This record gives sequence, structure tokens and C-alpha cells, in this order.
Amino acid sequence: MRQTKPDLILLDLMMPGIDGWEVYRQMRADKELMDIPVVIVTAKAQSIDKVLGLQVAKVADYITKPFGPKDLINSIAKVFAKQKAG
Repeated sequence: MRQTKPDLILLDLMMPGIDGWEVYRQMRADKELMDIPVVIVTAKAQSIDKVLGLQVAKVADYITKPFGPKDLINSIAKVFAKQKAG
């Protein structure tokens, strides 16, 4: 059992050793992690990648590198506003 649970997870898709989508799949299969919103941060900037992330995988948001601090803050604020709205 985990001691703490994050409010949000930033997940890169291209990592050494394991694909980010595999990490996401494992998180969604874990009862303790399945409800945590995930924001994908990635260099995969093609529109199909974003559509797959947002529409198919249902990630909370998808931002592409390079991005600035304001972009990240806006993405996180958007995710929390959606959660608060219900």
C-alpha cells in the first residue's frame, strides 16, 4: 500500500526501458492509481498522437515539448478545474 497518493502525474512517453503508454496502462490497471489525472508531456507533437492521447487513452491533458512554465501551469490548472467542476 502506498503512503501518499499524488494529485496529478506528469508522464513522458519516451523513456528509457519502458514506454510511457505502458506505464499509463499499468497505472489504469492499478486500483490505487487509476483515478489520478495524467498529463502527457512529450516531444511527440503530431496531431494524431495528441488525438490518441486525449480521445482514445483519455489522458487529462497532452502538452508537447518544448513548453514553457506557463504552458505547464495552464495545463495543470485546466485539469484541476475540470476535476472541481465534476
